[in-house]
Amino acid sequence: MLGILFNDKECKELDYVLRKELDEMLLDLNDSRLDGDIKTAIAKRYKVIFRMFARIASPKELSRYVLNVRIYR
Repeated sequence: MLGILFNDKECKELDYVLRKELDEMLLDLNDSRLDGDIKTAIAKRYKVIFRMFARIASPKELSRYVLNVRIYR
């Protein structure tokens, strides 16, 4: 396990970057042109990014990004 210290400005920037990445992946997961294998890969990556975001976000912010996992398996 690695540990990193962030100041407030860096934490806000990380929050912004992770949000944007989650938003992009949500758009991709809802794109009907992508096939199942690609959506599965995106969903796996989404889980990792979501767990990173969960460490710095409030429960209210997290609720916006919770996936219905059964849809993307």
